[in-house]
Amino acid sequence: MIDDPEKTDRLVRELEASLPLKTTLSQTLKQTLTKQSPDLEIPDSCHMTRIFYMGEEGGIVCGLDIGGPETKTPYIVSITHLTFNKRMPLFRQIDAYQRHRIKKLKQQNGRNY
Repeated sequence: MIDDPEKTDRLVRELEASLPLKTTLSQTLKQTLTKQSPDLEIPDSCHMTRIFYMGEEGGIVCGLDIGGPETKTPYIVSITHLTFNKRMPLFRQIDAYQRHRIKKLKQQNGRNY
């Protein structure tokens, strides 16, 4: 099992109650979004406006406000590709989730090869 269901449910509820949250895009994510939407300036940071749990396969994903209300493309990304201010109240829980998920995915991928 990749995610601890109880901890993940709690984190999703806490994130939903705290929306919108400011986040910073990883450089890899920013480059990917720039390739997908060359007409749009992709910022270094934006706000998470939605939270979804996509089960074991997808984990926690976030809707981002890139492009404003007129955008035709929704930006939904894994929370593991985002960074957060260390002073925000949920930082420790988010960081623990990200580290745990990345570690488990690496272990799982190592077993599959």
